[in-house]
Amino acid sequence: MNHTYIVLKSDIELFSAALSRVGVYAVQPLSDDLIEVVDYGGPVEKYTSQSVKINGSYFLRNQFEVRVDVKKDSAGL
Repeated sequence: MNHTYIVLKSDIELFSAALSRVGVYAVQPLSDDLIEVVDYGGPVEKYTSQSVKINGSYFLRNQFEVRVDVKKDSAGL
């Protein structure tokens, strides 16, 4: 199953996701081609330079990726 997604890395990307209340999810990279979805998520509730709060849980930004799925027919793809 193919998924098109964007990894939210910058503060402005996280701010935009929080403002739009889009559903995001947290992923922990295990290797170059292996990941573990840690939380299937919800909207970004809070973020700092160190962490992101999703669905009541905090994730360290240097250990987890915050992703948002993108539809193939959306603008920019």
